[in-house]
Amino acid sequence: MLLLAIITITLALVLYSVGVWGEKFQKTLKPWHVVIFWFGLVCDTTGTTLMSMMAESSNPFNFHGITGGIAILLMLFHAIWATVVLVRKKKSMMETFHKFSLIVWIIWLIPYLSGLIVGMGGR
Repeated sequence: MLLLAIITITLALVLYSVGVWGEKFQKTLKPWHVVIFWFGLVCDTTGTTLMSMMAESSNPFNFHGITGGIAILLMLFHAIWATVVLVRKKKSMMETFHKFSLIVWIIWLIPYLSGLIVGMGGR
């Protein structure tokens, strides 16, 4: 179960990074970015759920747990909003969406890195 959790969390990092940076470099939101955001969210939620099931600490209200919860909620909002922007097809929104994406990605990195640090510290 640990291996599957590590794979899905890492896949979330790869997918989310490709989606966010692909959008930034292409200078507009495209359908494939939105698909990648949704897949990244699914992978992150799956990996987080698996890690939570294996966690020795039953207290989710620590730095990692709180920032992780915030990150998943932000990823969900981000994916929903990206879908709305894409459906509306308003050029100005599609061209500036990457600014929001970068902020969400940076915030998402906080629990990813803190989990990595905590996980490595226990070895």
